[in-house]
Amino acid sequence: MKLTALRLHNVKRFAGRGVAIEGISDGVNVLSAANEYGKSTCFEALHALFFQPHTGTPKAVQLLRPYSGGNPMVEADIATDDGRYRLTKQYYGGKRASVTDLASGRLVAQADEAEAFITGLIRGGTGGPAGLLWVRQGITGIDKRSNAEEDSEKRVRESLLSSVQGEVEALTGGRRMAEIAAACEEELYRLVTATLRPKAGGRYAAALEERDKWFALEQRLATEVTTLRDALDKRRIALTRLAELENPDEDAARRAAIAAADKALEAAKSHSEALKAAEAEAALAANRRDTAARILSEFRAALQRAEDLRHQSSLAQSRRDEANANRAGAIAANEQAIASVQVAEQDEHEARDLLARLDAALLARDAAERLTDLRQRLDQADAARKQVEDSEAALALLSLPQQTVDQLQALEIELVGLRAAQAASLPTLRLDYVDGAAGSITIGAEAIPDATDVSFATSLRLDIAGIGTLALRSNRPPQSDQALDRAENKKSSMLAVLGVDSLAGAHQRLAAAREKNTELNLARQRLTDLAPKGLPHLHEEIARLAALSAGNLELKADPEQVRTRLAAATQQVAATRNSARETQPLRSQADAAVVTAETAHAALQAELAALDAILGPENDRPSREISLTAEHVTQKSLHDTAEARAIPLRAAAHDLAGAEATLNRTRSVQNAAEQQVGQLRVTLADLNGHIQARSDNAVEEAWREATESLAAATARVERFETEIAVLDRLLKALATARSAARDLYLKPVITELLPLIGLLFDDISIVFDENTLLPQSVRRNGQDEDVDRLSGGMREQLSVLTRLAFARLLARDGRPTPVILDDALVYSDDDRIERMFDALHRQSRDQQILVFSCRQRAFAKLGGNVLQMQDWTPPA
Repeated sequence: MKLTALRLHNVKRFAGRGVAIEGISDGVNVLSAANEYGKSTCFEALHALFFQPHTGTPKAVQLLRPYSGGNPMVEADIATDDGRYRLTKQYYGGKRASVTDLASGRLVAQADEAEAFITGLIRGGTGGPAGLLWVRQGITGIDKRSNAEEDSEKRVRESLLSSVQGEVEALTGGRRMAEIAAACEEELYRLVTATLRPKAGGRYAAALEERDKWFALEQRLATEVTTLRDALDKRRIALTRLAELENPDEDAARRAAIAAADKALEAAKSHSEALKAAEAEAALAANRRDTAARILSEFRAALQRAEDLRHQSSLAQSRRDEANANRAGAIAANEQAIASVQVAEQDEHEARDLLARLDAALLARDAAERLTDLRQRLDQADAARKQVEDSEAALALLSLPQQTVDQLQALEIELVGLRAAQAASLPTLRLDYVDGAAGSITIGAEAIPDATDVSFATSLRLDIAGIGTLALRSNRPPQSDQALDRAENKKSSMLAVLGVDSLAGAHQRLAAAREKNTELNLARQRLTDLAPKGLPHLHEEIARLAALSAGNLELKADPEQVRTRLAAATQQVAATRNSARETQPLRSQADAAVVTAETAHAALQAELAALDAILGPENDRPSREISLTAEHVTQKSLHDTAEARAIPLRAAAHDLAGAEATLNRTRSVQNAAEQQVGQLRVTLADLNGHIQARSDNAVEEAWREATESLAAATARVERFETEIAVLDRLLKALATARSAARDLYLKPVITELLPLIGLLFDDISIVFDENTLLPQSVRRNGQDEDVDRLSGGMREQLSVLTRLAFARLLARDGRPTPVILDDALVYSDDDRIERMFDALHRQSRDQQILVFSCRQRAFAKLGGNVLQMQDWTPPA
């Protein structure tokens, strides 16, 4: 199949119009034009014609439709071994497909028959040879793509290589190999998925499901059988234990042990109460004895402490009198030093006051001098302020918005254009006088100038000297230029808003405003120079200087003598203050010593008074000591008596806790026996019920049947697993054999590709991927490089050359298909692209190649048949 023409109407950017590419010939055909010219649109339209049914609107068809809508139509003329035909498809409204014989003009097929005819031409749809050789813009064909695209193109390449290679190595590289592998895959994938997992709904999955069902049933029944046997064993053990617990002799022995333990506990409790009473009496007696001993000891200690305090109080009185005497001397010395400080400070104050009055007089004289100057500056600043205010008022009256004036100027220019356009539409009169006849024709009193156009709106009267009057009428209806009227009204409104009568007046006011603004800036600058901090601050400074100048200006004294006197007085103040500081620590120390002595004496007196209150009158103290001693002896005797009564009871004490534990143990043994008997009876009832239920259901017979069914299902699964393993092994063996013979299998395409590669590269070899049948790596300069690591230009060149090689194989197989490249060489440098051009011409000897490119300068060197787009109108 070869293309001879392509036409499209209402496709994408060609909305509402048609274009055609005629004269497509054998060999290399080139359509080189700028971007947005429609090259890719032609490619997509041709692709849709061959691969998209006219009845559907998939995304590829939707992209053909212009934004304005309509019905895209694509038409192509082709030549085959059977003749020349015209293929036509229209999408959306009026959808149709037709095939016409160009030789006879006969309609060969339409609708579904036309689709079938076109499908027969491309043999395999987008996965067929045309889909393999037609290269879209930006796609090299050897980049990573989806699994579906890779698998589809791989099968096309396999089919092509097998048909070209024939039956070479019948079981390792040809069609029989592919058929056997396909049959093996079909059988295998009926049972499992590609990852050898059971296929849903397949026989292997059903066998596994059956085996799992019997396995679950066998496990459940086995559990029930085990449970039944466990229940029988548990019932036997429970009956034995129940007989042991209900033995009368054992029950009588347990009850006798409880009675003996109860009696022993009562005896222990009685002895424990007697012992507690005796120990309580002994503890009370010991408490009273200890209290009497403590009171006697405290009384004797207080007597001794009172004697010591009287001696210490006498010594503290002596230290207090001495501290008071020292304090009186320190106070006298400190008061004398303070008096000297006061005299020195008075002298310093008088000298400082005199110096301050002298400084004030000097400041007053200086302020009076500055006050005159500031008042002159204030008068000048007031005049400048008045000028600023007058200028601001005048500027406010003159100011116009610059933006509005600019709009008015633009409107004036627009009006000139509108008036000129209106004048251009009026009829005109032009008179060219002969020599000596100038001025002989007038309009009113004015002569018509020579060789000048005169326009008129409705009518015109010409006075021709010596002949008469000529009336001219345009007979055109009066027309209203709405744009001119709107512009005139807008101009009038803007002039009224601005308060001027013309654009020139507005510009004059703007100029006057600029001059007034300059004058205002100068006045503001003068005001700033005269009063940098503002007029209020200047007023404040004048008031301050006026207050200063009002002082005593006539005070007479020598400032230097006053300063010398002040310095001497200051030194005297410092000296007297230092002397006062020297006496201050002595006074503070004396004060602290007095406080310490008074505090110590008072503390001794307070403690002595407290002891006297405890001991009582001094005459009664000996008799009280004798009484306390007798009380202590009596309480000691009573304690010894109570302790003697408690000793025998402690020696014969019973183990109360042991007796209670024994009684609790014997009672718990009886209770446990009774509780266990009740539990055993409940357990026996449950076991009897379970045993009776499983015996009635024949659990063991059902379990044996399930075991047999499980064995049969397992054997069936094993047979499937054996079959799967054999098929998988066979596929791997076939793949191994195919891999071993891959070089021979790929020999046709390598044979076609090597001469093309030699045009571009020196000393290079290519290794094909046995899975994708595409270039996998290249070897040059003794180094292997993966294709995906090559530059974009080299990958692009390998892609195009590989497709050219497959195109030659298709032609040798009797299926010539055009190679169409849509901007497929965008990364190639100048040298390589010329070599690619040579490769294209080499392959075009018996192959049609169509090249679309936006690189006009570069592809000018390609040569070949240069195609052009031309307008085309489809027949009605």
